[in-house]
Amino acid sequence: MAILIGKHSRIVVQGITGREAAMIVDHTINYGTDILAGVTPGKKGQIVSGVPVYDTMKEAVEMHQVNTSLIVVPPFFALDAVLEAIHNGIKVLVVTTENIPQTDVLKMLAAAKKHGVYIIGPNTAGMVNPDDRIKLGSIGGEFPERTFAPGNVGVISRSGGMANETSWMVKRAGYGVSTTIGIGGDSLIGTNIKDLLCLFEQDDDTEAVVTFSEPGTSFEEDAAEFIKSGGFTKPVISYVAGRFTESMPEGTVFGHAGAMISGDFGRPSIKMKKLREAGASVLENYDDMIDVLQQALGSDKRVNQQQ
Repeated sequence: MAILIGKHSRIVVQGITGREAAMIVDHTINYGTDILAGVTPGKKGQIVSGVPVYDTMKEAVEMHQVNTSLIVVPPFFALDAVLEAIHNGIKVLVVTTENIPQTDVLKMLAAAKKHGVYIIGPNTAGMVNPDDRIKLGSIGGEFPERTFAPGNVGVISRSGGMANETSWMVKRAGYGVSTTIGIGGDSLIGTNIKDLLCLFEQDDDTEAVVTFSEPGTSFEEDAAEFIKSGGFTKPVISYVAGRFTESMPEGTVFGHAGAMISGDFGRPSIKMKKLREAGASVLENYDDMIDVLQQALGSDKRVNQQQ
């Protein structure tokens, strides 16, 4: 089992005829994911890696009953793409686009909340469910099976690249992942760590969750409060990167747009303290993840022996 995506997912790709989207679609289909339709206005009738292209989401929904969308469009078209998907009943959206105007992000997030829609991103590498061989986005690249093994560990990462690396660390420990999600590196995103912990709590097949975090935002602090209140009862293993940033000038942005410290807000040391107080296993060194996972889950949950 997994969260958000699975055998029930009927996938459409918005912006499918773009160069980046076409590459992602090719890799995704080769992995085994079934993409039913694509949408690019004015491109109806084209075929991308065997996927039929339509002008509108309404046509894609009517023809294929799609319910999950991967959005790979330029920044100034992202809001229209999200709103079109929501208004046509799509319930899970993975928005890969970065540099979307913040006012547009606020509008899309408000619409998603109003209609009960999950948005992953913006600025996300995507998500993957290795048991059902479903991936949405560039996550895992051309050969996701090298990184993602099916199993019982959820992975949440603010970095797309480290979503891959962390899932590989889980594999090295002898386990696999139920779902890996790159939530996006921006300060304004649709689905945060707390939201995903809530979903993983309800997933009987997820036995533990590993998180990879960065400076900036209050996502980790909010997750810590959720854990402390009893909202999440399974083991949590957390690594918070970027402690060196606390010695740099306040307001400096490192990497992702959301990685900014202001006063005590967004400080890695405070995130680590809050998570540790909530009962999470907070790693001092990233490489400690393997040992801590093995201590938390034991040998009976191991699905492979690769070290």
